[in-house]
Amino acid sequence: MIQVTAIDGLMLREMVLAGTALLERNREKVDALNVFPVPDGDTGTNMSLTMASAVREINAKEYILASEAAAALAKGALRGARGNSGVITSQLYRGFSKALDGVDKITPTQFAAALKQGADTAYKAVMRPKEGTILTVARVIAEEAVKQAEADPDNYDALFETILTAGEAILERTPDMLPILKQAGVVDAGGRGLLLIYTGYAAALRGERIEDPAEAETAAGPAQAEAEAEKEPEDLKFTYSVRYSVVNVSKKAVQQDVDLLRRQLNRIGDYLKISGDLKQLSVSVHTNDPGKALQCGQILGDLNDLEIRNMVEERKAKEAAAPQEADPPAERKPYGMVAVSLGEGFSRIFRDLAVDVIVEGGQTMNPSIEDLQKAVQSVNADTVFVFPNNGNVILAAQQAAELCDNQVLVVPTKNVAMGIAAAVAFTPDISAEENEERMNEAAQKVRTGTITFAVRDSDFEALHINQGDVIGLHNGKVSVTGSSIPDVALSLMKDIVTEEDSLITLYYGIDTPEQDAQALAEQLAERYPDCDVDIQNGGQPLYYYLIAVE
Repeated sequence: MIQVTAIDGLMLREMVLAGTALLERNREKVDALNVFPVPDGDTGTNMSLTMASAVREINAKEYILASEAAAALAKGALRGARGNSGVITSQLYRGFSKALDGVDKITPTQFAAALKQGADTAYKAVMRPKEGTILTVARVIAEEAVKQAEADPDNYDALFETILTAGEAILERTPDMLPILKQAGVVDAGGRGLLLIYTGYAAALRGERIEDPAEAETAAGPAQAEAEAEKEPEDLKFTYSVRYSVVNVSKKAVQQDVDLLRRQLNRIGDYLKISGDLKQLSVSVHTNDPGKALQCGQILGDLNDLEIRNMVEERKAKEAAAPQEADPPAERKPYGMVAVSLGEGFSRIFRDLAVDVIVEGGQTMNPSIEDLQKAVQSVNADTVFVFPNNGNVILAAQQAAELCDNQVLVVPTKNVAMGIAAAVAFTPDISAEENEERMNEAAQKVRTGTITFAVRDSDFEALHINQGDVIGLHNGKVSVTGSSIPDVALSLMKDIVTEEDSLITLYYGIDTPEQDAQALAEQLAERYPDCDVDIQNGGQPLYYYLIAVE
């Protein structure tokens, strides 16, 4: 039973850590709720990465006030938001934080109101919100929470019982709102992810241990966590980077001792990372008192692999070694272009089309808002056109555009073929608005088919799909299945090619031999003699072919 009557910044942090940990534990299950049985379900991964960024921000220091902790949470979530589900999650926290401005400790009534403002903010961020998605789940939970808090203003236990019960009920109803979910036999993935986060909240308030909260910091995986730890801030607040391992941990040590170590180190520094368990811990922190940082760790056990670096002196040395005469900054130009691309072949094509910056990402690996913002800001141009090249990146690109100082125009390209057509349509001697119109028209003229494989058994409309089948998607919708890649591709083209078309471009993936692509191209040329057939190495993972028809 929840005994807490008010939530301060420290408690909110523990709730977020628990929610993030529970989401990460179930990440693959959330990914598997993908409507189509294709190998790129990434809702759970995107939400987990978004929450991991929020955790890094809220762990940067010890926030006592709830308002400050909520602001850090919102900042981190926005910075690391990936995919539509991640961006919507960040908007939930944005509204949540605004509702708590100036609040030291959150009462149940304030918490419910903050959930409501979060849901309202998320709805406003989406141009055409759909019911039956994470938005619906967030809204219904918030509405029921407000009713409960009004009836019993001081009872967090009853509030979270309502949140979880209402969340599960509305989640089970999402297939009735979106027929595509019912046909696939799944509930909304984003809604499930959000309910996992709230379940973690409740567990933390009840004093239940989901798993080591420190592990929530590495929800993005060991490689990403290590990369994040290597980063140093542009403005150094502290002089020393301290790293060590704690081994031979005292047998009397409990999780609360690790939490105490975290609080102690937060008081004397920032960029704190603690991972591991009660057998061995890895610690890194930026501080002005390395001796104190070592003493805090030594209370738990023996220190090993010590490393203390003077970051200020290292930076001075690096700057001194740099060439004294820097190249003059490039002259600012009227237009620039940024494209999201996954596959060396596609990236090479964009570079040949004078795209200034390529952001790595796409299916299975959506770039974050921060990735896109940095890419745009690196282009020295008055107006920057952005090609998201994935339906799950468009919302993140639009949010990134709002954070940039220069004019940013997002062309809503849903795949790289559309992005290539948009880039080709660019003309340097017309206005930005005219270019945007030309790019949109060119992108919309492209019709696409993709060939991949099924990751699970499923039924879609009249099709029964077995795990391992080759499947063909027309503009993102499964329409053909079979056992032969060329046969599925040829069958798929019947739905796409018309008498008015004159060009078929076959982009083959990283796992498709060039000779196979050549053989398929010859078959397409024979079947559609009025069309030119072009072969390009896209280099995309998971998808054998992306076929564009114009």
